[in-house]
Amino acid sequence: MNYTQFKHVVVLTGAGISAESGIPTFRGQDGLWTQKEMEYLARPETFRKDPEKVHAFYNQRRLDLKQSKPNRAHNHIAYMQDELAGSPTRMTLVTQNVDDLHEKAGTKDVIHLHGELNSALCIKCQSRMICDHDLTDQSVCKNCQSQGALRPDIVWFGEIPYHLDEVQKALLQCDMFVSIGTSGSVFPAADFVNTAKQNGAFTVELNLTPSENAKVFDHTNYGLASQIVPNWIDTFIHGP
Repeated sequence: MNYTQFKHVVVLTGAGISAESGIPTFRGQDGLWTQKEMEYLARPETFRKDPEKVHAFYNQRRLDLKQSKPNRAHNHIAYMQDELAGSPTRMTLVTQNVDDLHEKAGTKDVIHLHGELNSALCIKCQSRMICDHDLTDQSVCKNCQSQGALRPDIVWFGEIPYHLDEVQKALLQCDMFVSIGTSGSVFPAADFVNTAKQNGAFTVELNLTPSENAKVFDHTNYGLASQIVPNWIDTFIHGP
């Protein structure tokens, strides 16, 4: 199978692609925050009640991100984009991750479904702005000058992911869909494979273990992202 057989490839990435880059998940009893606490902090109502605690959580994640580097899987996706540039084959990269490791690897035009750690959102004027520093309940919006109105630009529970119209259009147009490091349990992303497949796309899953919707995919390969993703991309670009 070679890229010349396809006109439009949509790649979806999830937490599994960044796990080997050492970004803390804060999960488990020994973590800085437990899973229950993480879910509590990722809610707009929690931010309204206790913005200081929410900011502390995301400030720490932003700090950790500064120390993190892309791994071979990120780098090879950037390589794939470079190799396809100028060819008849188009590539769209969609990620559920809020880190910037795809960008650090050199990938351009990354579609972030769930927002970005290095971005802030003003709840007053809805402006989104670059933010690579700590936020507090005293931070001021550069656009409307409101104090205490900035929150992490993260899609929390109950909120609508970004760029869904753009992603839906790409899924309806693509003839290959590749899912990398996703659980297949978070909607609407978990349903992307079905949308692509219903429109005739060949579907591929590259994951550490089978996702919840693994049976839907035409081709699957399991293992560490830093190993299986570069191998698959090399074959896709250059042939077996």
